[in-house]
Amino acid sequence: GFYGLDESDLDKVFHLPTTTFIGGNESALPLREIIRRLEMAYCQHIGVEFMFINDLEQCQWIRQKFETPGIMQFTNEEKRTLLARLVRSTRFEEFLHRKWSSEKRFGLEGCEVLIPALKTIIDKSSEKGVDYVIMGMPHRGRLNVLANVIRKELEQIFCQFDSKLEAADEGSGDVKYHLGMYHRRINRVTDRNITLSLVANPSHLEAADPVVQGKTKAEQFYCGDTEGKKVMSILLHGDAAFAGQGIVYETFHLSDLPSYTTHGTVHVVVNNQIGFTTDPRMARSSPYPTDVARVVNAPIFHVNADDPEAVVYVCNVAAEWRSTFHKDVVVDLVCYRRNGHNEMDEPMFTQPLMYKQIRKQKPVLQKYAELLISQGVVNQPEYEEEIAKYDKICEEAHARSKDEKILHIKHWLDSPWPGFFTLDGQPRSMTCPSTGLNEEDLTHIGQVASSVPVEDFTIHGGLSRILKTRGEMVKNRTVDWALAEYMAFGSLLKEGIHIRLSGQDVERGTFSHRHHVLHDQNVDKRTCIPMNHLWPNQAPYTVCNSSLSEYGVLGFELGFAMASPNALVLWEAQFGDFHNTAQCIIDQFICPGQAKWVRQNGIVLLLPHGMEGM
Repeated sequence: GFYGLDESDLDKVFHLPTTTFIGGNESALPLREIIRRLEMAYCQHIGVEFMFINDLEQCQWIRQKFETPGIMQFTNEEKRTLLARLVRSTRFEEFLHRKWSSEKRFGLEGCEVLIPALKTIIDKSSEKGVDYVIMGMPHRGRLNVLANVIRKELEQIFCQFDSKLEAADEGSGDVKYHLGMYHRRINRVTDRNITLSLVANPSHLEAADPVVQGKTKAEQFYCGDTEGKKVMSILLHGDAAFAGQGIVYETFHLSDLPSYTTHGTVHVVVNNQIGFTTDPRMARSSPYPTDVARVVNAPIFHVNADDPEAVVYVCNVAAEWRSTFHKDVVVDLVCYRRNGHNEMDEPMFTQPLMYKQIRKQKPVLQKYAELLISQGVVNQPEYEEEIAKYDKICEEAHARSKDEKILHIKHWLDSPWPGFFTLDGQPRSMTCPSTGLNEEDLTHIGQVASSVPVEDFTIHGGLSRILKTRGEMVKNRTVDWALAEYMAFGSLLKEGIHIRLSGQDVERGTFSHRHHVLHDQNVDKRTCIPMNHLWPNQAPYTVCNSSLSEYGVLGFELGFAMASPNALVLWEAQFGDFHNTAQCIIDQFICPGQAKWVRQNGIVLLLPHGMEGM
């Protein structure tokens, strides 16, 4: 009625607009067929949110992926691979349940399809040239991801369940579903090397998001990957935390900033439609848990997790989107949680009807196996053999795990520093080189600090006075805070040590004392960083004003500092007490990181309160 059409128009043939792909080779179709094809594209097991994106090319790219008739075709080989991955994902959880029925493991039951989903994103990205993937995730399904995506040795996972396991290293350790790791292997699908790193995280859901992004940015920086073609990040989220935690929003707003972008992140939401015991209708005010991603124009693909082929298709599209447009994208796996929040928890107290429904729900592996058997892609004996084969792998690893008496943390490092520590985690050298500097270096740095090293560059009159004062201090052999900082930074850059200073308004400095970035008063966007003009073969100096966020940006810099010991990474608060909105990063990562995860980190916090010139 709204469009002035009724039943009698259903057989009328309409000319198709150029913006749609439903026609395939045809340019006109009857209305009945137009509606059918649009319903096939948008009203089945995939819901696509993209109409808010204000870029025609991007919208058309998505339309083409979902509207083209028959585009979601899989070969029998691909279907068998998918089934095998589902078998591993499902049987891994069943094995843990059989052996340790009363242990918390935050299993993946109800969203077993996450494993094929992640493997698909990694396969497609590897095919597009990515060779390093950094991941962050909460605890649901973490052991499964370690086992089946990163390919951690199973005995190393199983021995974590042994209460008699002794810690060999310093540190108190952490629960098994918080540990991270780092692993390099061959990707079987693309035959290319791939390095996978899963960042260790605390119980604070989403706190690892900015840490992953910072580590990704650092790895891109150190290998000269300015467009994010070699290194990428994947972030996993739960539905309740994705909508509830403000850090998600802070991290999204770093996604397109020049000094913080990682050139597109694939976000995967395990949307089991419940948060511990809280209903979605009590957990957020927006229709979907993914609505926060709309602020950066990220396309959002909602997909029914009981349809593995739809999930794999969407994950392929997400990985291609990232490699094409280098922007964030969200996959929303709409699934369920078969058990309580952990295996010891009773969900019937609070969600009785939901759990009566879940008890009746056929597991996804069974559904998909029945489908493939009915299509003749596999037969029952082949399917059973696949299960037996993986069960045997688990049993053998379990037998071997009984020999593991000592927990070696080196198996669980997410960012090893090979040149800095020996394999046993001992420092390679305990001596500290002399930190003194000769006067001519200091004078040289002081002269650059009080000059403009670029031709025809007009600076502000007030700044000329500041630079002149600096020059006089150098002559008189005195320093103030800003000049001392200049000399310290400059001397490290000479030795080839990269420095990154980040935080709110750090380029000029809150108290107008630093002035590390000079602005031409006549030409827009023309700037000069004298610190990068000290020596011909010095290390690069990065100084960047951050977004107005503390928690997100400190997390990001912590991640950046994890990647290498040979850099000085600093985060400066606007004022000293502004660190308190980032307290979670300080309490959960900086203070106990060494004890929990043997994580080394050289992050420096600058908390200005007086000496700086206020």
